[in-house]
Amino acid sequence: MRELIIINSEFMGKGNEELGKTLTGVFLRKLWAQEKKPDAIILYNSAVKLIAEGSEVLDAMDGLYSSGADILACGTCVDFYNLKNSIKTGRVSNMEEICSLLMQAEKVITI
Repeated sequence: MRELIIINSEFMGKGNEELGKTLTGVFLRKLWAQEKKPDAIILYNSAVKLIAEGSEVLDAMDGLYSSGADILACGTCVDFYNLKNSIKTGRVSNMEEICSLLMQAEKVITI
């Protein structure tokens, strides 16, 4: 695993949540449009909502996953937000796998 992106919230940045949600959507769609995709995207805390039913960015997340980016959602977070039956793309993982991937990564970017 060479390049990982960590997304830790459904909102990008701190401040206005509506703006943060817009920024997240723009970022994910621009990332999806890039020729080069990350090897994996790790989602934790409220970022797991990005791959659940009703997500406004589900198209981009599914496009990234279909393009070969492994999308891993923290299982504890999925359970906390009661999304187990709502995940529509990517896969549910655990901290053991996430820690292992992070330790093997050459580059980690946190959004």
